[in-house]
Parts: sequence; C-alpha cells; structure tokens
Amino acid sequence: MPIERLLVPTPDGLADAFAAFPDGGGRHPGVLLYTDAFGPRPVIEEMARELAGHGYYVLVPHLYYRHGPAPVVELPAHIGEETRPAVFEQVLPLVEAHTVARVLRDAGAHLAFLTARPEVAAGPVAAIGYCLGAVLALRTAAAHPDRVAAVAGFHPSPLVTDGADSPHLLAPDLAAEVHVGLAENDMTPETIGELGRALEDAGVHHTCEVYPGSLHGFTMRDTDAFDAPSLRRHWDRLLPLLARTLTGDHERSFRG
Repeated sequence: MPIERLLVPTPDGLADAFAAFPDGGGRHPGVLLYTDAFGPRPVIEEMARELAGHGYYVLVPHLYYRHGPAPVVELPAHIGEETRPAVFEQVLPLVEAHTVARVLRDAGAHLAFLTARPEVAAGPVAAIGYCLGAVLALRTAAAHPDRVAAVAGFHPSPLVTDGADSPHLLAPDLAAEVHVGLAENDMTPETIGELGRALEDAGVHHTCEVYPGSLHGFTMRDTDAFDAPSLRRHWDRLLPLLARTLTGDHERSFRG
C-alpha cells in the first residue's frame, strides 16, 4: 500500500501527517487514525497499511506538530520495561500540552483535509485511535456527528474521569457506532459500567469489550504489552464495524 507524506493546514499551522491507501486509484472510505501517545513510527505505518489493504484511505496525523515535525521524541526500536520510563518522561509534557481545545481545533482541520482528498469517497468517515488516540477519536466524533459514523478505541486512556470534560459525558453528542476494546487493566468494572450506561442512555449503538489476557498497549508490536491474539481480535472487531458503517457491506472485511 502506498504511503504519502502530507502537510495538513490547521488553525495553528501546518501539521505533518501521512496517509496509506490502496493501489490502483479510485476513491475509498476515509479513516482518521489517531496514534497512541508515542506518535507515528514504523508499527503505526504497518497498521495503517494493513487497514488500507482492506479498501480504506487512512490519514494518520502527527499530534505534536506544534513542537516540531515527527519524531519530536526519538523512540527506541522497542519500548520495553527498561526504556519506557525515560520515554514517558519526554512524552508526558507533550500529552499534557495537547489540551481539549487543541484537540478540537485539530479534529476539524483533519476531517476537512481527509474528506477533501481526491482519493476519499463521499460520505461519512471513521475515527479510530489507540491509547490517547481513543480519547481523541471519541472527541472528534462528538464534535462532528455529521461526519463521523464509526468510532473505535483500543486500550484507551481514561474514558471516565471525575472532570467536567470526561470523554464519557460526550455520549449524547455522538451519532457514530462505537467499539471500545479494553485491556484487562484499562478500566475498573465500575467505570466500564459507567461508560456503558452513558452510551446506552444516549442511544449509542456500541460494544465495550475486555480482551482476555491483554495489557495496555496490546496492539503495538514495538512494546512489551503486544499480544498477538488481542491484535487479531482488534481487527476482527474493527473491520466489520467499518464495513457496516462506511460501506454498508457486511462481507467486505472478509474478502481477499
């Protein structure tokens, strides 16, 4: 699958990004893919290419473009137990600076850019994310219910907090179908129940599932948390969701 390096105009400047899309031309449903806190890197490109291979145009923005082009933080090839604390020490200030106001400004810009691409089909798009990106996907969908038909978040950052801006409080603003794929240590039974009730009360078609035996970060091959069965489960949940909501084709994700 081709990879194209891009610059996305935002209210705060040009954001670097990349897109993966199928060979052979044509127009394809759009997917906005938000990375985890570590940002764009080879494992993210691999996942974007795999998703593009199922017939989607996948836009992956660099979240921390205000601090410079990716990579702002030089990451080791494998983020293991020994290197993780030092990496987080560098990444955490970037996460903290990425306020809700910035998230929403960027979301509108990225959606406008994605839907205007000549390779992207008319119609709604999906917002998906990993770790921090799961929260961004939910905020994007709530802010743009007319554009986002599907949300998928995997091993998410907290979706239920005590704050007035807790992501679960956005449920009434959602028009998208939602899947949340949780690691066993991501949320307590109480917060899972609170998230489910918020979505249910808002009439949001959703699934919230704990992936057995998984740790936070289970989709990422370059971390100690990677778990192959959970990654496969992630694809088994994500691809049918996209097929239902973006193409109306229940069989598409299983072809070829």
